[in-house]
Amino acid sequence: MHGLVIRNTGSWYTVAADDGTVWDAKVKGNFRIKGIRSTNPVAIGDKVEFNPMPDHTALITAIDDRTNYVIRKSTNLSKQSHIIAANVDQSFLIVTLRQPETATTFIDRFLASAEAYRIPVVLVFNKVDILDADDRQLLQGMVDLYETVGYQCRCVSALTGEGMDEIHQMLKGKTTLLSGNSGVGKSTLINALFPDLNLRTSEVSDAYNTGKHTTTFSEMYPIEDGGYIIDTPGIKGFGTFDMEREEVGHYFKEIFRFSSQCRFNNCTHTHEPGCAVLEAVERRDISLSRYNSYLSMLDDKEEDKYRKGY
Repeated sequence: MHGLVIRNTGSWYTVAADDGTVWDAKVKGNFRIKGIRSTNPVAIGDKVEFNPMPDHTALITAIDDRTNYVIRKSTNLSKQSHIIAANVDQSFLIVTLRQPETATTFIDRFLASAEAYRIPVVLVFNKVDILDADDRQLLQGMVDLYETVGYQCRCVSALTGEGMDEIHQMLKGKTTLLSGNSGVGKSTLINALFPDLNLRTSEVSDAYNTGKHTTTFSEMYPIEDGGYIIDTPGIKGFGTFDMEREEVGHYFKEIFRFSSQCRFNNCTHTHEPGCAVLEAVERRDISLSRYNSYLSMLDDKEEDKYRKGY
């Protein structure tokens, strides 16, 4: 039988079969996909072949070729990856300036990883209702920065409804991954868009200004007007995986553009003479925050660096 993986609880998968039935399934044996060493060889959004078992469960035997996937380093095993989702049309990275604050390094790492697998990303700045005048000036600066780089940005409030109609339209007919730090309001945003789903939400921890994990596993929900949304657990850090040092600059759009003017083809944009990227940083044609994110990714070979909250 053939179906779509719509839920992953860690040890079990839920598969929606093409015939409309739903199955709890496990993976047959210990197989790996095309050499990817992953803690979860089957991911949300995978299209799979499976065999029904006598106890009314199922055994996943094969995975269809993926069009793309979002991947990061596993938080437990440094040499393995964790596939967040597969076969997505777009990703919404939910960002907040307050309660909690999303670090630009986290944003840039996510964007670079999505760029590597050609997944369009929309930056959704949530909780704009709690921002004061200074915060809103900072928000506008961030929006200007990322739109100049080439990313769509939307400013919303899941509580007041500001900007939500446009988000709703952007989801129609597409499979969309929602990701972000814990506490940025992914579940609240989904509930505002699709109240029938009634996802569990939680307050941000006052002690640490970080979110509590209210989504404990990934799940894929069909939505009205066609398409799916994929809700994932909040993540603290985003360690990049399967990206060579010399490739990192390719996935920062503005660095890639200026790199064609560098004197050396193998320029690392860190110290070389005639580096057009360093010159662009000095002129502020490349933002210092984006450049620092690039440098932090170059250092990812350092053992355990990815474990930190970025």
